[in-house]
Parts: sequence; structure tokens; C-alpha cells
Amino acid sequence: MKRTLGTCYYPEHWPRDVWEEDARRMVEAGLTWVRIGEFAWSRIEPEPERFDWGWLDDAISVLGEAGLKVVLGTPTATPPRWMIDRHPDMLAVDRDGRPRKFGSRRHYCFSHEGYRAECARIVKLLAERYGANPAIAAWQTDNEYGCHDTTISYSDAARRGFRGWLEARYGTVAALNEAWGNVFWSMDYQRFDQIDLPNLTVTEANPAHSMDFRRFASDQVVSFNRLQTEIIRRHSDAPVAHNYMGRVTDFDHFKVGDDLEIASWDSYPLGFLEDRGGADSAHQRAYMRQGDPDFQAFHHDLYRAVGRGRWWVMEQQPGPVNWAPYNPNPLPGMVRLWTWEAFAHGAEAVCYFRWRQAPFAQEQMHAGLLRPDSADAPAIEEARAVAKELSEAEDIAPAGAPVALIFDYEAEWAWEIQPHGAGLSYFDLVLAHYRALRRAGLSVDIVPPAAEIPASARMVLAPGLMHMDAALKERLARSGARVLIGPRSGARTLNMATPVPLPPDLPEMDVLVSRVESLRPDMPMPLAGGGCVTGYREEIETAAVSLLELEDGTPVAVRQGRTIYMGGWGDAKALDRLVSLMAAEAGVPVTPMPEGVRLRETATERFWFNYGANSAECPAGELPPAGVLREIKAT
Repeated sequence: MKRTLGTCYYPEHWPRDVWEEDARRMVEAGLTWVRIGEFAWSRIEPEPERFDWGWLDDAISVLGEAGLKVVLGTPTATPPRWMIDRHPDMLAVDRDGRPRKFGSRRHYCFSHEGYRAECARIVKLLAERYGANPAIAAWQTDNEYGCHDTTISYSDAARRGFRGWLEARYGTVAALNEAWGNVFWSMDYQRFDQIDLPNLTVTEANPAHSMDFRRFASDQVVSFNRLQTEIIRRHSDAPVAHNYMGRVTDFDHFKVGDDLEIASWDSYPLGFLEDRGGADSAHQRAYMRQGDPDFQAFHHDLYRAVGRGRWWVMEQQPGPVNWAPYNPNPLPGMVRLWTWEAFAHGAEAVCYFRWRQAPFAQEQMHAGLLRPDSADAPAIEEARAVAKELSEAEDIAPAGAPVALIFDYEAEWAWEIQPHGAGLSYFDLVLAHYRALRRAGLSVDIVPPAAEIPASARMVLAPGLMHMDAALKERLARSGARVLIGPRSGARTLNMATPVPLPPDLPEMDVLVSRVESLRPDMPMPLAGGGCVTGYREEIETAAVSLLELEDGTPVAVRQGRTIYMGGWGDAKALDRLVSLMAAEAGVPVTPMPEGVRLRETATERFWFNYGANSAECPAGELPPAGVLREIKAT
């Protein structure tokens, strides 16, 4: 499939007499796709049941006649003000019991049945009107589910929905009491309508209660999305996407993805570095204008898995954003690098957000491909360069990676509910392992916990899977790959209880976690031979071969057969040692990367990327700052 470029456009923001010129300039820049409509409900339906379709008909016609393909977004992320008058209880409620009010976006609770009916109504009208329109080549449902902490709501609607969800799951209150361990602290219930949401409790809520509420909240997102996709498919054959966000983990993206043809995500490397990458100040300074070398790639690989191979970047940062603590300019060349990196990881399309910088409202400090006065902004030259390169290059042939990394949204919720130590995060643990793999020059396939292990994988990493069912353990055991498990893997049952036999309870491996501790971040435990355990450590009883030990000889990582168990959170050097050991035993060649340089392999090429602010050497040659090299593999 040919790789293409696009942009996000808001015709309702601009005078009618510039639309044709905008479309002409988009085509001249080498763009194929234009996403529109996802925030336009108040312009489509300015008053209840009074519609203005003319402007949208016109915009779609202008864009289509210019030769552009339209991604039409459903406008359900921004219900108009009159909707709040009609459904005053539709607003989400935060953990402290405060409503998330009107005045920005995403001001709705996924559980509100009245708002769901309104969404079904507007999506049906859109799909009926435009489903057969040849200019509509794809759809997007809503916008950035979960952004601004909007998945989890403690509203009355959520309380009612949660009670019904629990009754369907457990059948009887007695079964729920048993599953949750409610005998502890006299927490037994007599009826489902006694069960409240797990907020505003005196101290922490029952972890089983919290975990089921997180599952319920995730299922609400899944069903909300499915409501829209089912309507669209009755009227259109065009593929349906949703645009996820970076490090939003409070709903199961794999389950949402089951109802989509395309997964997409919104990539803001500089914003994420400052806002959610978890990097220390030295790392942020070093990569201030480039972004983290691994954060975007991790999400590319994640959403390739969510989309079962089909994925896009729906919004690519083209310049300074408006929402991070600090918002610098990208280093010249980085927009091109970010675009090519997405294509190297398998993206079908990369769309830049946005076409023209807005001169009003919340995002007026967010750069676009054009300035507010319609002059070219710096990023459009890099977009043109990529478009020219795409037209001259062979298409990218995907290939299965030699490494599989399992990522589980429920494990993230379990770590959030019981972190055991301040700042401990499953997402950070998985990302730390991903970084180690990338530092070794390895390409990675991310795998959901219910999936089969890819046939190409000779190494499988499964860190931090708080719950591991027997089927997953069996798949890992028969995969034939070298497997790394731990820490905290298999530490809880589905209902957040400690299992017996004690974890990790792995087939054909003699290892038992007898005690755990969390560590102060300023008191790591050094390993013999280099590296440290930091944050979290397990005492293990084992007859397996010791691979990594504390300086006093206490085993930390042990191997039996093809499986390694890691009983602690390794720092970068410890994880580098583990990856090197695994790769050597699995026969996977490693290429240690210079600082800031990363490698991604496809079936026919190697792509080299330099995130550094200075030139760097790689086996393919010299990489300038923000440099990209494509190396054809020998056949």
C-alpha cells in the first residue's frame, strides 16, 4: 500500500472564499487526506433539530473536486451548549465529585444513556447523508477518547451503569462479595443497589472494587464506539478509524480496535516529552527540540497492534504546540524525521495537525502548516520534501520483528490501583524494556495478552503482567522463543487477590516470590557486574540458574530452560545486560546504538534515525541532526 500524507482542516473556521485556494495548496504540497468535521456539531445543528448541512456539503465538494480524500469525523467529542440544557446530568464527574463543565471539549459521560441516544442520532444523519459520497474515503469516530482524563466518570449515570454491569458479571451479591473479599473490613453488600463508586472513601477502596470499576469504564468506551461504527457501516463502505492519544491507558484500546478497520494516534513528540514522557530534566533538555527517541516509536508499534496491521498518524505535530509546560520549536528536519519514522513502523498515512494555525480560542498558540495569515509555516516545506521522497521511493514492505513485547491495559490499571511504591507504573516499566530493545538496535512487535505469539519472534518480553492466566503462560511456554517475565508478573488474580500457589507460578520453572519491597528512588540496589535494581524488588526462592545478582550474591534474574524471571525493576544498564543475554541465546544480532540513534527494519530496508542535536555515525554512514538514512538490505 502506498504511503500518503494528509492534514486536519476546519472549513467552518475560515471564510468561504479561501476554501478552493486551501484545497489547491494542499494538493500542491503533496497531501492526499483531509480530516474534517470532528468538532463541528454546533455548526451542523445550531439548535435542536435545526440543521445547516449546506456549508459541510460545500466543503466536502470543494475538497473532493480538488482530488483530496476526506476523513469525516463524527462530532460527538464536542456536544453543543444546547445539549447541556437538554441533558444537564450528561456531564462527567471527577473523583472529587465535581462536574466537568461546558466550555472546552469532551464534556460528556460515556455512561449517559440520553447523550448516547443523541450521538446515535447525529451519527445516523451524517452516515445517511454522506455514506455514499465518493469524496468520503474514511471515517473517524469522536476524537481522542480519554484525553483530558475523561474516560472515568463518577456521575449518577456511571453509578447506575456500574451496578447493572456488576449484576450481569456476578449474578448474585453473594458471588460478588466472595470475589471481592468483602469479609475484610465488613464490606459485605446485601443488594447491588447498595454498591457505590470507588471514590470519596475514607481510605483506599477495595482493590477488587476499583479494578471492576476500571473494567466497566473501559467497556463503556468500547460500547460507545461500537454504537457509532455499527451505524456508519449500515450506510458506508469506507473504513472507520479512531485517533487515540499517547499514554492514555484508562481504557482497553485493543477492544476498541476490534470494531475499527484502522487505528490511528496523535503524535506530539515535543509536547509528550514535557507532559507525559516521564523523562528527567537532563533528558528533556537533551531532546527538547527533537522529542524522546523511543516514545513515538513505542506508540507506532502499539497502534500497529491495535489496528491489526492497519494504522495511521492522524495528527502529527508540525511545530510548537500550546498545551505542554514548555513548547519549543522542533529542530529543523524533525517533522520529516517523525514522518518517515511512522512510515518505517508501518503507517499508511501521516496527517499534520493542523492546516492553518487558528487565530482564536484555546489552540491559537498551536502551529500549523500555515501561519494564521496563510503564509507558509516551516513545517510545510518538510511535508513537501517527504511527499517528493515518497513519490520517488519504493513502497515500504513490512516484516515481522524478532522481538515481541506484551502490553496489557488491565496490568496498567492493576499497577495504578496497587503501585506499592510512589511513582511505580506499569507503562513506565514496559517502556523501559522497550527502550533497552531499541538501544540494542532491535525492531519490536507489540502484542496484546490474548494474542498468539508472532511466528517471527525469537524473544518475548512480558514484564509486569500483574495477572497472567493459564492460557497466556501456556502460549509463552510453547512459543519456542526466549521469554522474559517479571517483575510482579502473576502477582494477582482477576479479582486482585494474591494467588496460591504464590507467583509467578510458571510451568516448568522453579521460582517463587516469597516477599516484595519497594525502594526509595535515591536508594537503588547495585548488581554485581553493573546496573541496579530500582524502585521495586522481589525476594525469590529458586533452583534456577542465576543470571543477575545483587552484590551480596542474592539472585535477581534467573533462567530455567528458555525462560528468564526478573525479580526486580532493572535500571537501564541492568536491562541492557538482560537484553544482550537473551539476544545472544536466541541468536538475534544486536547493534548497540549511539546516543539518540535508532534503527527500524522492514522486509527490504533499514531505517536509521538521529534524534540527537549533533551528527552521529551509524553503520549506514553519517547521520546529521534530525537525519534519516534508508539502507537497502542485501538480498
